[in-house]
Amino acid sequence: MTISRRLLLGLLLLLPSVASAQNFPAKPIKLIVPFPAGGPNDIIARVIGQRMSELSGQPVLIDNRGGQGGVLGTDAVSKAAPDGYTIAISSAGALAISPSMEKVAYDTLSDLTPVTLVATVPEMLVVATNVPAKDIGELIALAKAQPGKLNFASSGPGSLPHLAGELFKLTGKIDIVHVPYRGAAPAVNDLLGQQVQMTFLDLPVLLPQVKAGALRPIAMGSAERAPTAPDVPTLSEAGFPDLRVENWYGMVAPKGTPKEIVTALHALATKAMADPAVKEKLAAQGATLIGDEPEHFRSFIADETKKWAKVIKDAGVETAK
Repeated sequence: MTISRRLLLGLLLLLPSVASAQNFPAKPIKLIVPFPAGGPNDIIARVIGQRMSELSGQPVLIDNRGGQGGVLGTDAVSKAAPDGYTIAISSAGALAISPSMEKVAYDTLSDLTPVTLVATVPEMLVVATNVPAKDIGELIALAKAQPGKLNFASSGPGSLPHLAGELFKLTGKIDIVHVPYRGAAPAVNDLLGQQVQMTFLDLPVLLPQVKAGALRPIAMGSAERAPTAPDVPTLSEAGFPDLRVENWYGMVAPKGTPKEIVTALHALATKAMADPAVKEKLAAQGATLIGDEPEHFRSFIADETKKWAKVIKDAGVETAK
């Protein structure tokens, strides 16, 4: 076969995927949310999915598949047909933390195709109102004066709030005790009841109680102050630049999804995210929209996986692997 014939054959093989990308989407898209309805992941997916539907003229159908901290729904998309019509907006926990904590049926970067980092949501460190600490320095001093006496709540073992607390212990060189709960709501209830002393949780979960004066904010885990809580300093401002703690949500497709389809999905998702109304709705949830390129998102996942794997190891967190 001559070079020209080989080139022609290669171009002919590419034609179906190019044509399908030009027409994409030509039917409804299933957008898996690996958490129950009503939570931050679900809200972000619904707002962006609605705008994607309006832009494309095709329905974007939300499929809530909660379970195992986002692992079950994320696994479902890893096993879907690689045609771009089954995708997910999954979380930091399912994509970068759970693979180091337990046996999961997928390898994030081998069995999934990153499309874009959708949004980040800062973790806020708060204390119960009976804790005599008004900033991070006072809180660390209090913990050092009472080793093993202060408790921090989380939404469950291996969750981002759990590992945020472990990173706080390592960074501040303090001894505080982890108290896991089955979700954020019971953790907040016991914090309000002063059964535990502190927690890291997503900003939207804590903000109503902070604004009501029922919980005292200490610091924000994001790089910059949150517009919805401008008076709360970042941990970096407080002298702890390595204590960066943000939840994040990213769009992924199955392994083997053609590059042209990934490009089309990326263009549709980022166009939806650029809409001012979408930005406004999600800013009210404490979310900062990102919309990076697929390869950058791949590198981001790899970096986050290494970061939290190190925290798990250094803190001696018990795993199920």
